[in-house]
Amino acid sequence: MVPLLAIFYFGGYVLFIGVFILALMALKEFYDGFRAMDVKPAYFIGCLSAVGLYAIGLFRLDTKWYLLWIFLTIVLAALYLFNIDNRKLEDALATITGVFYIVFFSYHLVLVDQTGEYRLMVWLVIFSAFGTDIMAYFTGVLMGKHKLCPKISPKKTIEGSIGGILGSVILCGLFGWFFMHPYFIHCVIIGVLGGVFSQIGDLTASIFKRKMGIKDYGNLIPGHGGVLDRIDSILFTAPMVFYYIAFIIC
Repeated sequence: MVPLLAIFYFGGYVLFIGVFILALMALKEFYDGFRAMDVKPAYFIGCLSAVGLYAIGLFRLDTKWYLLWIFLTIVLAALYLFNIDNRKLEDALATITGVFYIVFFSYHLVLVDQTGEYRLMVWLVIFSAFGTDIMAYFTGVLMGKHKLCPKISPKKTIEGSIGGILGSVILCGLFGWFFMHPYFIHCVIIGVLGGVFSQIGDLTASIFKRKMGIKDYGNLIPGHGGVLDRIDSILFTAPMVFYYIAFIIC
């Protein structure tokens, strides 16, 4: 996971390019999962949409361009259905789902990095997501008794969930105290919210995998699965951090 930490450390164009590459890799894994259930999303449309979204970010274009991007993405998915004899409705819906769930959600890392004086809060995304994941695991192993969502993820417990939130709060709070002291309280609040949203992201990914009939999205990272298996919680924490900055702090 060192490359992922490196793109956070350098930020700027390194993060911009790194997140773009990770998004395309995760998108392919996600679409491959759909293909396992005989649904055929259009990866080339997903890539084209990703290029368009990152072009908007590169040139710092205003909101109307994002609205145009949403419109064109849906139009492209609709055009994909024009080959009506070989395409199913699920193919287009899976294509759109992948673009927004993977490409758009992960793009919020770039948006946080572009918030000027608050750009350091991009670290809260990773501290919250990984802090929750690690602490939830160890708390669940040591103290877990009551199942959280047994039909979605049988091994997750309520005790582990609480421990995960606590881990997120501790890491985000320490980061705020030492690196963003004026925003310490905000960092703690983001830690609480991040602990919740991180687990929602993880459980959402588990739902997709169960419906697709797969255990992992890939095998790129030994012991962890694919790229998407590692960043699934980030997909929900990154938007949360950005919108917290946009609506609460700013």
